[in-house]
Amino acid sequence: MGEKKQYAVFGLGGFGRSVALTLEQMGCDVIVVDQSYERIQEIADSVSYAFRADVTEPDALDTLGGRNLDAAIVAIGENLEASIMAIMAAKEMGIPYVLAKAKDKLQAQILQKIGADAVISPEHDTGARVARSLVSAAFTDWIELSNDFSLVEAQIPGAWVGKTLEELRVRERYGVNIVGLIHDEKISVILNPQAPLPEKCLLILIGADKNLEFLRNGDWSSK
Repeated sequence: MGEKKQYAVFGLGGFGRSVALTLEQMGCDVIVVDQSYERIQEIADSVSYAFRADVTEPDALDTLGGRNLDAAIVAIGENLEASIMAIMAAKEMGIPYVLAKAKDKLQAQILQKIGADAVISPEHDTGARVARSLVSAAFTDWIELSNDFSLVEAQIPGAWVGKTLEELRVRERYGVNIVGLIHDEKISVILNPQAPLPEKCLLILIGADKNLEFLRNGDWSSK
């Protein structure tokens, strides 16, 4: 497994807190930033590093400058100025991927224009789902069916191409079920267990989050 992924979360409202805690639970290093001492104290013991800062102040984020962050999540909420300043600061620090929360379509357009790589709406994207999509590069979609059970779409791993479901015994080995596949833009939900799996297809899997999160690391070998 390589080095731990590192994320910065700006803003500890309900959405930002959910993103931060989910990332930490998934084994990432998480740095949280908020201007509220109370919110920082509440989460400090649950994340790698928490500090109070007002991102609209010059040099407020200098502490993050030397860190090799994989992404920043700007979840500041109603304060558009703070969101803009946090996105600009993250880009200046060279953070490769900046995801921002927007309250409406107009705010989303503004945040994208000033450098956000992606903008999401908390009304449609839960913090936990956003966190999983950030870490789970192998997954193209992750839909929570319950608190600990999900459906995901994932690129077929190279080790599985050409093998059959009968050979792979995915349910026995990984505790997840393949319920369909998408190939050449066609969805198949009736699968032949003796048919070799094609390359460049998406698998549709259902299982407990703890099992799906094991697969997110790319360790899909059929040993």
